[in-house]
Amino acid sequence: MLKGFILGIVVAIAVAVGGGYFFVASGALPAGQDVKPGALERWAAKKSLRAAIAREARGLKSPLPSTDDNLAAGIALYVAHCQICHGGPEGSPSAIARGLTPDAPQLAKHGVEDDPEGTIYWKIAHGIRFTGMPSFRPTLSDREMWQITLFARRMNALPPGARQAWAAGRTTP
Repeated sequence: MLKGFILGIVVAIAVAVGGGYFFVASGALPAGQDVKPGALERWAAKKSLRAAIAREARGLKSPLPSTDDNLAAGIALYVAHCQICHGGPEGSPSAIARGLTPDAPQLAKHGVEDDPEGTIYWKIAHGIRFTGMPSFRPTLSDREMWQITLFARRMNALPPGARQAWAAGRTTP
């Protein structure tokens, strides 16, 4: 009796795995960037992201002081590497950002100021799987990623000179 029950569980698992494989391998799972992800995919991606950030970003603190030079460097790096997807001071998405799925947050509008700096840094360093957010670890130094973090954390409360510098470097969508 127990043997049959265990065999039934094993067969059910094998059928579920085989069905899942067939679903993916047959192309039934949408892979285009122009198709919004389904509820299960969104749930799994968000759950995994939150758990990874909670585990890996805990205790990350910026080694950089909040100076005008570091803030200016963060602005320049943001304009060069982030603004095309995350928007400039006006908070409007670019043509590239409008084609991303899921939508890239427009940081001047949606902000990340309330996120811990370790979380912001983690997202910049590691990127976010199944989105357009790349890992900048291969292309930017730790110092540069922390400078962007410094800017993003203060984006909604920039000193007037820093806000003007950001607006001067703005790209038009």
